[in-house]
Amino acid sequence: MNYTKKKKIEKIAVTIGEPGGIGPEVAVKAACSKDVRSICSPVLIGSRAPVERALKMLELPLRLRSIETPEESRPAADFLEIIETGPSGEAGFKSGTPTAAGGKASYEYIKLAASLAMEGRMAAVCTAPISKEALGMAGIKYPGHTEMLARLTGTSDFAMMLVGGPLRVLLVTTHAAIKNVPRLIKKEAVAGKIMLAARAARMLGIRRPRIAVCGLNPHAGEAGLFGSEEALQIAPAIREARDKGINVQGPVAADALFRKAYAGQVDIVVAMYHDQGLIPLKMVAFEKGVNVTVGLPIIRTSPDHGTAYDIAWKGKADPASMIEAMKMALSLKL
Repeated sequence: MNYTKKKKIEKIAVTIGEPGGIGPEVAVKAACSKDVRSICSPVLIGSRAPVERALKMLELPLRLRSIETPEESRPAADFLEIIETGPSGEAGFKSGTPTAAGGKASYEYIKLAASLAMEGRMAAVCTAPISKEALGMAGIKYPGHTEMLARLTGTSDFAMMLVGGPLRVLLVTTHAAIKNVPRLIKKEAVAGKIMLAARAARMLGIRRPRIAVCGLNPHAGEAGLFGSEEALQIAPAIREARDKGINVQGPVAADALFRKAYAGQVDIVVAMYHDQGLIPLKMVAFEKGVNVTVGLPIIRTSPDHGTAYDIAWKGKADPASMIEAMKMALSLKL
């Protein structure tokens, strides 16, 4: 994917994620990338100890410089900058497994990064992976970054959009059990996500977006034979969006729609649930997929992968998705 470079070098807040996972490693690798440093000044947000440990593990010839505010940032080729928050050491963190300490720390990182962006002191926030299990162990009841950032920024109308290769997929429901999805597919929810898809297109610089909406059921319900959600909830939402001037089609059977999107005939797909949208996207762009939160008053991106505890702290984590997320953050416009 191509990105337009900005003349001014902007600062991006980069949270290091759950310390026991691959977050510190991919954050450090991406922040040191020439592709990233040529377009922005990444400032890590997190505990110092995991970052120093990652630098040592990776044998990177960089020194870590602590700053207290974004205004103190002075980018240099041989330095990596960090605004410290959370625990000062690694007490309670455990490599390769979620912990309550890691969950609490990762939440503190996100809170500070969001606050700095809300104050206009950071151009964007790019978040390394966190663990829902670790958050729960710490008593923090959020299903993920998206809902957490919505609460921290006072946002009620928001959506998760994944971008990878030729696909852009915005989800109506996110982290919900499959058995609960049908009752969550309501006209108001679908219509709201279609409007957010149009907003996402503007963020991406797409002037005349072609939006298409998946059906929930096989064959988009087959005229009611396989379900009624298409006729009762999804189609009325599409008509409402069209009445507001949105170029949107559907409901379309998901298996046919993703082929059209892959061929470039659709700009943004609105999918009904998590795996309906993410399986095709990860099939074509797992290494470089990017998660964008649409609807926030700040720009936020993240890599499209998790904490990968199985390879954490072994030097094996691929930073490609994190790099892509940082680059995309600089290309988006609110």
